[in-house]
Amino acid sequence: MRIIPAIDIIDGKCVRLSKGDYETKKVYNENPLEVAKAFEASGILHLHLVDLDGAKAKHIVNHKVLERIATGTNLKIDFGGGLKTDDDLRIAFESGAHQITGGSIAVKDEATFLGWLKKYGSEKVILGADVKDEKIAISGWLEESDQKLTPFVKKFQKEGISYVICTDISKDGMLAGPAFELYERLLQDTKIHKTEITGAGVEDFQEIGINLIASGGISTFEELPKLNQLGCEGVIIGKAIYENRISLKQLENYVVQHG
Repeated sequence: MRIIPAIDIIDGKCVRLSKGDYETKKVYNENPLEVAKAFEASGILHLHLVDLDGAKAKHIVNHKVLERIATGTNLKIDFGGGLKTDDDLRIAFESGAHQITGGSIAVKDEATFLGWLKKYGSEKVILGADVKDEKIAISGWLEESDQKLTPFVKKFQKEGISYVICTDISKDGMLAGPAFELYERLLQDTKIHKTEITGAGVEDFQEIGINLIASGGISTFEELPKLNQLGCEGVIIGKAIYENRISLKQLENYVVQHG
């Protein structure tokens, strides 16, 4: 399971929110590159970078921060927030994003999102499935759609989506533990059973599912092995790091042990 620390950006600064509420903004560092370098120094390989200004403005805003982190570290960055047009996507990739996450766009403009998936491939485009009462939330979590989580994910799974970030908004930034049951159910519901006949005429049975990245509510190091056991491919950790609930040393040891 990949460890993916989060940096959320408002006004070029590293912040955290509670339940996606912009009024709860707390600035942790005015220099996101400094934070990213500290992650990298601890053996972290991946970063989840969110342009909260972009999510609100509905177009990419903090691409210069992305560029600084991408050029100043070797972290593989997944970037999201406000990506609405082909131009937004081009800017994100040109600024150094390894992957991008599309959430609202997948709800509001499915054709554009599927066009991105076709152009860049499933290794580059992540589906953002942020949920409130198991319904997909959009526009920086300021709106709730009528789409339910599992059918929403399965629809894009059929179109070739492989990576899904699922955030339970009620838990995000609350340090009260992740949505274990939600993730377990989603992983079960998106399993596809495939049977292939090999050259020798033997049936080869395979079970294929999504690469689920858990996000929201992580509060203690002990939760990580449980998410790994469930089958999560990655876990995004934010406030627990900034509030010293989980130390970078603990994450470094985890990365060393699990590769």
